[in-house]
Amino acid sequence: MNGETPEHPGLKEKAIEELKVFWIITVYLALFLGAFTSYRRLILAEFGVTYLHYGIALIEALIIAKVILIGQAVGLGKWAESKPLIVSVIYKSVLFGVFVFLFGVLEHVVDGLLHKKDWTSILHGLTDIGLYELLARMIMLIIAFVPFFAFWEIGRVLGPHKLSAIFFSKRAAAGTQEVRS
Repeated sequence: MNGETPEHPGLKEKAIEELKVFWIITVYLALFLGAFTSYRRLILAEFGVTYLHYGIALIEALIIAKVILIGQAVGLGKWAESKPLIVSVIYKSVLFGVFVFLFGVLEHVVDGLLHKKDWTSILHGLTDIGLYELLARMIMLIIAFVPFFAFWEIGRVLGPHKLSAIFFSKRAAAGTQEVRS
């Protein structure tokens, strides 16, 4: 082996990398959903309604981050990766928005079945939220996914770790020439 590192990362390295990606997604979504929760709180305060659901925003971020990773693992949106970047970004934003929505419905159904509810009660629980609320959540999530998948797809095109290097590595000061040897 001559002290070379293997080309294919081991299971431990893959797990660490996936955990990093999970937390990056979670932080992005927690910030976005937290901002949306603050917006709702401020709007509802105008009408004297108290709304303090910040913990739910964090829990939703954790769940949605895992759903995104599951969708990515099963190849959701792979078709669009050969298309122009804008197509890939919009397609994945809408597709994952719908996927997260459907996963939420499935979660509600499974929860109802585990609690031995009948199908009418399960359906009633879904409709209690309201059609407008469900549509607003899905639209909000799709819009949140546009910048997320824009960065995701740019990183995919640039190659592993290059996007993070662009954002987090020190660069030469503007106007100075790089010395080459």
